[in-house]
Amino acid sequence: SAHGDHHGVYPPYFDVKFIQAIVAGGIGGSAADCMMHSVDTVKTRLQGQPLNRSTIKYHNMVQAYKLIYREEGILRGLYAGVTPAMLGSIPGTALYFGIYEFTKRNLTANNIPEIVSHLTAGSLGDLAASIVYVPSEVLKTRMQLQGKYNNPHFVSGYNYKGTWHAAKTIVRYDGFGALFHGFRATILRDVPYSALQFAFYEQFKKFAKNNYVNSGEQLPLGMDLLTGSLAGGIAGAVTTPLDVVKTLLQTQPTDKSKKKEAIATTGTKHYSGIIEGLIWNYKNQGFAGLFRGIGPRVFWTSLQSAIMFVIYEQVLHVEEDLRKTEDWPPSKLAIRVASL
Repeated sequence: SAHGDHHGVYPPYFDVKFIQAIVAGGIGGSAADCMMHSVDTVKTRLQGQPLNRSTIKYHNMVQAYKLIYREEGILRGLYAGVTPAMLGSIPGTALYFGIYEFTKRNLTANNIPEIVSHLTAGSLGDLAASIVYVPSEVLKTRMQLQGKYNNPHFVSGYNYKGTWHAAKTIVRYDGFGALFHGFRATILRDVPYSALQFAFYEQFKKFAKNNYVNSGEQLPLGMDLLTGSLAGGIAGAVTTPLDVVKTLLQTQPTDKSKKKEAIATTGTKHYSGIIEGLIWNYKNQGFAGLFRGIGPRVFWTSLQSAIMFVIYEQVLHVEEDLRKTEDWPPSKLAIRVASL
């Protein structure tokens, strides 16, 4: 029987077929993004609303969630911007996991210390994924702030009919480069986040495997959830200041006339760079300004991370079982293609 020998054991990462990691990662990452989208919308509104006290509409996570739900509903309100989010998330996460696994294996095979190879693989994976992810993030963020077309409930300065209309409008008025607006800020937030998230995850998982299960057994679902959420939560907390600056950079008006008007009316400062943004934030709003939205961010990153890793691990198990019983032509086909 298969269970008597080592084939019955879920293989170590080196044996996970490259294509399986890409499929599992794409499914896990995009499913998690989709499930957590509404929380992200609330966080974006909280961070992106004008700051003068008289007009503050959203005060905290729960109140904002209820208010958006009541005024704007689920699809047009809480799930505004989900289309561009998914268009970026599916290819982005697949690309990320592919490059992550590839880099990690090659570095580990060359005796690079584990933690270094995990951090490097996470960083490179994210850099590559950003090419797909940033334009989708720009569209998503604007549509989350906007809500539905002609939204009476929140003034965002945007009014797009849909994703395609938003993309066309941005390119027409602000140029193609505007789709990559905040590219540096996004990379500066996401590269450290991903690197930390994956390094923490691998370390926590290793610790759990060494301490809580017999060698060769797979971790129980609850353990995957815990390691995934801790990794995401800690990485998210540490990188919050970068997230705040990214939101501000990506949502400030780009053309000159709007800038003058915005400065006059809302007192928002316009900064060109990340460091300038961090310093301005700290000077004007203190330490709290740097960590604005840390609650929703940690809530989001820990849950999103838990969902992503759990689905990732489960899909890998399923793929592995199918591969053992040879019931899965797509993987056999993919493996044949991969080995050509």
